[in-house]
Amino acid sequence: MPMPWSYKHSEKEFKSFLKDARDRMGQVLESDNMAYTAVDGVLHVFRRRLTPPQVIAFGDVLPSTLRAMLVYGWKVDAVPLPFGSRSEMIREAQELRQNHNITPLNVIEATGYAIWRHVNHQDLARVLAQIGPEAVTFWHVPGVSAKELQQQII
Repeated sequence: MPMPWSYKHSEKEFKSFLKDARDRMGQVLESDNMAYTAVDGVLHVFRRRLTPPQVIAFGDVLPSTLRAMLVYGWKVDAVPLPFGSRSEMIREAQELRQNHNITPLNVIEATGYAIWRHVNHQDLARVLAQIGPEAVTFWHVPGVSAKELQQQII
């Protein structure tokens, strides 16, 4: 079996993902490091609301570097938190590395935008539906056409 594309081209794939996320977040984020911190915060917020099997299922549909970010530092035995309001979860994402975090208010939407553009839609939609309606809502990107969210060929 050949090496999976996501492993062989992980750096190229991740740079493309970060560019999409950073561009969507606007002028606030000037570097990949800033975009990384913002995305990392969102992944942590989402992960805290999932059971271990749900985290693994979600990670399985992500590109390899995002999958690694999702599980890095994970406390597997933590009790999942309930989903909160969008503004509460944005504030939670902004708390990661507070001294180096200028995460904008559209961070969850921008991260969702970039994720949808870099995954198989059927797989992601299936996993989110299995997790539940809160997960579907968390990654919903309002006001963006399906065409704009199409998986990108890198």
